[in-house]
Amino acid sequence: MKTISVLLADDHMVVREGLRVLVETDGDIEVVGEAKTGREAVDMTLQLHPDVVVMDIAMPLLNGLQATRQILRTAPATKVLILSAHADPEHVEQVVLLGAAGYLIKQTSADILLEAIREVQNGKKFFSPSISKYLREHYQKTSHTALLRKRKGASLTPREEVVLQLIAEGKANKQIASELGISIKTVEKHRQHLMQKLRIHDVAGLTRYAIAAGVIESSIQPTTNGGIAPTGE
Repeated sequence: MKTISVLLADDHMVVREGLRVLVETDGDIEVVGEAKTGREAVDMTLQLHPDVVVMDIAMPLLNGLQATRQILRTAPATKVLILSAHADPEHVEQVVLLGAAGYLIKQTSADILLEAIREVQNGKKFFSPSISKYLREHYQKTSHTALLRKRKGASLTPREEVVLQLIAEGKANKQIASELGISIKTVEKHRQHLMQKLRIHDVAGLTRYAIAAGVIESSIQPTTNGGIAPTGE
């Protein structure tokens, strides 16, 4: 089994130390570095190439959102999993728009954190239950009229629907091509057709559409006791 390399980014040492103990309880996850600022998180990602960055939002010298934006632009192979005490709609929407692989609140249990790391490393999305509920309700409400309009004119083919699901699950063109047994060029054509038909021009928009349309569901897991204490902001 391949070891999942993780970079922890949080400005509180006690939180990083606690997270290190938690994530290294199983042998398949290894903490390769710790960053106490957003700038350090970006620099260490470029140096260490971790599979997953567990990122807080409130940090000095680039907050977690700014750091996430830079990491996803300069190190697209690395997945960013937000772990924050903030769970307000503004932050949730910003994280989704940025393209982060997941968003957990700090009350999340250790078991769920470990599962989230494994899931996002495998190219899936993972959100805390309350955040998943908000996303589903919000995008169904705000996108319902536009969604119906797009659906009427879209007429997606079965293959396009499959490609849409795989894109929304975070799969890259190469992975989609491998799973469907088609060329990368064909995947790119399907992606282009999807964006044209749905009048959506980025992956974040396709993901929101897929959630609102029920094509995919965000990972919803029960929150149990013994969770991570909401230390810090």
